[in-house]
Amino acid sequence: MIHPEPHTEPVIVQISEARTAVVRGRDVPFADLSPFYDAAFDALSEVLADQNLTPVGPAFGLMTRQPTETMDLEVGFAIDHPLDGKRTAGSGVVVEPSSLPEGTTAAASHLGAYDALGDAWGTFMAWIESQGYAPQLPFWEVYVTEPSPDADPDAMRTDLFVPVAKNDPAA
Repeated sequence: MIHPEPHTEPVIVQISEARTAVVRGRDVPFADLSPFYDAAFDALSEVLADQNLTPVGPAFGLMTRQPTETMDLEVGFAIDHPLDGKRTAGSGVVVEPSSLPEGTTAAASHLGAYDALGDAWGTFMAWIESQGYAPQLPFWEVYVTEPSPDADPDAMRTDLFVPVAKNDPAA
């Protein structure tokens, strides 16, 4: 799923399904995203270690509906073998199996700080439509550069993925 070099120009690619371990959030307000991600990653680290599962790529956030003032999302990792059912971390956060979808997908890389991701998504969605495609759900972002307090926000790379379908010109 992760291309070694950033997609500085958007592309249409074929994606294979990837099994994942995730923490689901429903109606998460934007102001609560950072604590939600932190709690999710703590729980994922604990459960993956307990289950002898290894991430096979960087962390991701998958949106299962168009965001409004809140988001429905999955935060997790693609993993080397399936998670056998739901597991609860010591914090009470539930980690469960899921997957990233396969199929025709638009991909682009955002290089820069997370606070500019909204603009990057807007530009990317406009590009998708300009190419004659309709964006589909779910869509996701992959945090290629691991966030840390020492990271340079301008050097961050986040890959954006949107399943797409060709627009019907007769419609």
